[in-house]
Amino acid sequence: MFAERIKELRTSLGMNQVQFGRKLCVTKQCVSNWENDNIMPSIDMLMRIATTFCVSADYLLGLENQQTLDVTGLTNEQILHIQNVVNDLKSK
Repeated sequence: MFAERIKELRTSLGMNQVQFGRKLCVTKQCVSNWENDNIMPSIDMLMRIATTFCVSADYLLGLENQQTLDVTGLTNEQILHIQNVVNDLKSK
């Protein structure tokens, strides 16, 4: 599941493997190995990936199906606006 999720995350951000690797300070080969399910990242790297791309480690590992969004510090009005955008995107 991790291999699928990491590739999905990378492509949804419009990044190639080199760009994704640079963002995480790893090589393209490392990203390729993750995406081809050859190796798993260390726990430390898993946490960095989750933090960098605002997803949970559980999501990356396939333990939960939905991405979470950190809305800490936003007003209720701002959160409602985000929810409306998400609902609009789902309806298309």
